[in-house]
Amino acid sequence: MFKHNRTLLWGFATAAVVLGVSAACVALSDMRPAYDAYGWLDWGRQLLHWNLNTNGAPSWKPLPFLFTVPYALASQHIQMWLWMVTAVAGTLAGGVFAARIAFRLATPESGGRWIPIVAAAIAGFGVLGIDNYPQLVLIANSDPMIATLCLASIDAHLSSHRRLALGLLVLAALGRPEVWAFAAGYGIYLWRVRTDAPSRVAILALLFVIPLMWFGIPALTAKSWFISGDLALNSPNLIHGNKIIGVLNRLLGLYSLPMQLAAGLSMLLALIRRDRPVLVLTALAWAWVVIEIVFAYHGWSAVPRYLIEPAAVMIVIAAVGVGRVLAMRPSIRWLQAAAVVPVIALVVALVPFAQARVRSTRDELVVDKKDAKLQRRLDAVIKRLGARNIRECGQPVTFVGFQSELAWEIGMNVGYVGYKPGKSISKGLPIVYFKPHGYGWQVRPIHILASDRARCAGLRTETSFS
Repeated sequence: MFKHNRTLLWGFATAAVVLGVSAACVALSDMRPAYDAYGWLDWGRQLLHWNLNTNGAPSWKPLPFLFTVPYALASQHIQMWLWMVTAVAGTLAGGVFAARIAFRLATPESGGRWIPIVAAAIAGFGVLGIDNYPQLVLIANSDPMIATLCLASIDAHLSSHRRLALGLLVLAALGRPEVWAFAAGYGIYLWRVRTDAPSRVAILALLFVIPLMWFGIPALTAKSWFISGDLALNSPNLIHGNKIIGVLNRLLGLYSLPMQLAAGLSMLLALIRRDRPVLVLTALAWAWVVIEIVFAYHGWSAVPRYLIEPAAVMIVIAAVGVGRVLAMRPSIRWLQAAAVVPVIALVVALVPFAQARVRSTRDELVVDKKDAKLQRRLDAVIKRLGARNIRECGQPVTFVGFQSELAWEIGMNVGYVGYKPGKSISKGLPIVYFKPHGYGWQVRPIHILASDRARCAGLRTETSFS
């Protein structure tokens, strides 16, 4: 009982620290969501007005919807702040769970209490150092959160919390379709282990949530129950050429060459030693890659962020391999000391990659400052002009990168906001054109109906651009 209470205490303390650090990161970085995240925020607000329409981009994804709907009960900008803190916390927690898995699997049977700490540090910082991770978290993207849920599910399984592991997999499956196969497979495993009726009912109920959320809501709010898959086709990020090589290149681009070599050696060592946990993790990671290859052949984009999960598992495998090497106890004393050499070499080799991540994060923060200023000025000008007045004068139109943000600010579904200004102007229909310029906005009412010109003329305005 004491051990259980201590574990709970550590869990709550860790969660509190992660949330506190996340809130500080959001406040200090002045970060803002990007296109997809604004779309998710818009879903939450539109549902509260019983006006949800998921025909437009971003592609339907249930996981962020579970957060943005209750967050929308607060004010508009509190909703945005809560989602950003959630996205950052969901990312940072990935490092915690990666460290826990590596610590557990790298703990030697006897002696060397510092060994699992080294493995945990490599796994935790390695996952947080995945390429483009800082950029994804600073735009409040959900993909790092999905990777965290997958790692948390692995940790729950290793801790013998099987139903929790399935629940976490189901949550991850609401974020990425690649997880469906793993959730179904784990559900079958639990079905065979749990023979009592209540447990089996719970398993079926959890798995039923996946198709219900992915297809049930679009069936009510879109022209097709498969709208997410339809919108994902014909992406500009498609792999041209050999899909297998393309997916593998994108996977390997997520983590550094030294970490790749360490993961490969760890897999080889696990094969020689018949290390079942590491071999199972290896199989799961490559199964994800195979699924992504199939998706690429189907015509979906297979962008690098869809491969974060196997990359994170590979990094954990590399960290466990480091622990295995350090735990070796050859009879010759100088060989024991020599085991430290490759580990030191790995850490030294990772330093340039860590420096590159720091530089890219610094560059992203500069971009975030501009995005924050643009968002604040857009918010101010819409409040001054009146969202309802804008909607009544004409269709709001802007460039595609700002479409979801403008929709969220004005209170419209994303699909109702124009994103091709030239095409909208040539149609001759009434529009209100929001043009980003420098750090500000130009607003132009165009082709306004004669009966509305006097009322809508006041929409023509400019914010500060500096």
